[in-house]
Amino acid sequence: MSGPTREADFAALADDPAPAHTARVPRPGDALATAPARFGEVAKLASVEIGQVRMVHGAAAMLALSVLADSGIEHSRGQYHNPAMFTPLVSASLSILASADGALRSERAAHPLRLAAYGIAMVVGVVGTAFHVYNITKKPGGISWENLFYQAPIGAPAALSLSGLLGLAAEGIRNETPGESPRLLGLPAAPALAGLTALGLMGTTAEVSLLHFRGNFQNKLMYLPVALPPIAAALTAEAALRPHRRARPQAKLWLGITAALGVAGVAAHAYGTSRYSGGWRNWRQNLVDGPPIPAPPAFSGLAMAGLAALALLERHGDD
Repeated sequence: MSGPTREADFAALADDPAPAHTARVPRPGDALATAPARFGEVAKLASVEIGQVRMVHGAAAMLALSVLADSGIEHSRGQYHNPAMFTPLVSASLSILASADGALRSERAAHPLRLAAYGIAMVVGVVGTAFHVYNITKKPGGISWENLFYQAPIGAPAALSLSGLLGLAAEGIRNETPGESPRLLGLPAAPALAGLTALGLMGTTAEVSLLHFRGNFQNKLMYLPVALPPIAAALTAEAALRPHRRARPQAKLWLGITAALGVAGVAAHAYGTSRYSGGWRNWRQNLVDGPPIPAPPAFSGLAMAGLAALALLERHGDD
């Protein structure tokens, strides 16, 4: 082959250095070049998911704090005649500590101590509910309206169980494998958390309805926590039953209203307490006899859990 022909061939190869039939040879720097992008995707997923984890831990803490304060007041009225009355105080405190630790940490792994604290709260709440029901049945008349009005509240220990369940849900979401839908007790975590929130809202509403009926709804504002949270519960239940990956602005709106209602309820109950004889100067007696100030934040905690569930459904609803 003549020299000019060889030069023309080399020129053609220079114009097309990688023909279609030639496989591209990987270069040593390719893996390093794509690694930051992959790491960024995982890190972004972790940062988004940890936001919902922290919301659910916060919800568990609010419920536990409500139980701690309310049980402390109610059990002090009973002068702790049964040593078991200290149990919910200890368990609620452990749940609060576990929630604070879980909210502050960003690792993608459940911690056995947090799981133990939440499990204890769940069990103590179940036992406390059974114990309160048993105490009501021992009273003259058994399960009657009067005993339900004035004896040990059934909803308070149930709220402690809800705190434990929400904490376990937060740990289950945290323990998710990147790229996979989180699970809770073998179920998809997002609809399970939404369903738990709906049940919690309805149970809390039932307890509030009972106590506000005892108060004869003397203030028209007392109808709000009876009428509004069931709307949020129904919308959240619909999201649990139809877990499609889509936005739910109405459910978010009503959950936000329910969260605000819990905060407003604290102010309303504090005002109601101030109207008792002696006002805040007689706070020791009026905190016991007046409307329970620590109770309304249970609505806010459950609403936070519902909002976290909706956020998870938008990401994993079709998984």
